[in-house]
Amino acid sequence: MTISWARLFGADPSLDNLHRFETSWLLSPMALAGVRALTTLYIFTTIFTIWGWYGSHDDSSAIGQSFSYFTWLTYWGLGFYHLTATIHTVLYARTGRSVLLDRWPRVFRVLHVLFYATITTFPFLVTIVFWAILFKAPFYKETFPGWSNISQHGLNSLHALVEIILPATAPHPWMAIPVLVLLLLFYVCVAYITHATSGFYTYSFLDPGVDGHKSGLVTGYCFGILVAILILFLVSWGLIRLRVYLTGDRIKRAARDPLRHGPGDFDNATRLRDASMEMKQASAV
Repeated sequence: MTISWARLFGADPSLDNLHRFETSWLLSPMALAGVRALTTLYIFTTIFTIWGWYGSHDDSSAIGQSFSYFTWLTYWGLGFYHLTATIHTVLYARTGRSVLLDRWPRVFRVLHVLFYATITTFPFLVTIVFWAILFKAPFYKETFPGWSNISQHGLNSLHALVEIILPATAPHPWMAIPVLVLLLLFYVCVAYITHATSGFYTYSFLDPGVDGHKSGLVTGYCFGILVAILILFLVSWGLIRLRVYLTGDRIKRAARDPLRHGPGDFDNATRLRDASMEMKQASAV
């Protein structure tokens, strides 16, 4: 039952030795780790630089309020995903194994798969909503607001696109769709809790107005965002599928990876793993 559940969420135990999240079709594992590390550094530098700017411009309250915004939560997610992916990739590059994920319960692989699905869909949603709905021309005259908004509402999608193109990841499992929708519903709860406790709406299109006279408009926006995330999921899934097809599902492995030397090693490793799983199941019965 556990194995079937894991497969449903894209964490099939029989595919662990492919190391899809720690490898690339183009870069060596250590080079991929370097790209992810630089992205991590940029994202967290951006976050703390913006916070520093808030603090130095008598706007310290904005630091705490930032945790109520979907943009910020998504940006934090991007940062922590790249940090986590960097650690996993470095360890794999040095040992040829998924050092941490091999030790942890299967649920952590499932969470990693779902985490990847969020950071390759939500950033595009943030970018589209900001520039299509929230942004008001003309563009920022001051350098800092312009840079911070481009970083969080433009480069965020670039980071997501790089994670779609460079790694050897497989297409998202379909079970990621209800998870993405559920996370969006949770965020709507956060937004209205923020209004109830702090007195402001994080996004103007969530404001139902006096006596709820704009509630229909709010409902329309929410359904529009629901449709958008479904489309973005399909686009992300399709791009990953296309990349796998165009690259022939090629994977550049670490020097110590047992499967580095050819498909024969993969077949042998698969047979050994399957035999081990059968023995465990038999002993459990």
